[in-house]
Amino acid sequence: MQLGKKKALAAKVLKVGVNRVHFVEGHLSEIKEAITRQDIVDLHKSGAIQINEIKGRKKVAKRKHRRRTGKIKKKVNNSKKEYVVLTRKLRTFLKFLLKTSKVDRNKYKDIRKKVRARKFRSKRHLKESLE
Repeated sequence: MQLGKKKALAAKVLKVGVNRVHFVEGHLSEIKEAITRQDIVDLHKSGAIQINEIKGRKKVAKRKHRRRTGKIKKKVNNSKKEYVVLTRKLRTFLKFLLKTSKVDRNKYKDIRKKVRARKFRSKRHLKESLE
């Protein structure tokens, strides 16, 4: 008697694996006649279909993950990014001042060196120092 389809149906209905479903020998004729899901549920309740315990090693404690070379993440340093943004802003402003002849060539070179040395915190700070 081939009951593979019945076993698959029982596994699906009872939400277990196919290998865990066990048919009791004395009730095979009843199992063979079971067609619907409700029939399978009733057979399980009556004890004709049993579910075996899970085999294999029981997981007692979760393994701790060690921090190794592949897991180390570099801390990103934003200071260079901030420097680049500020410097570009200040240099374009300086170029504008030179073009509109609000600063002469020597003063422009001097301020540009100060920008490189990070003497100014912001564009406003640069404007204040020029006044």
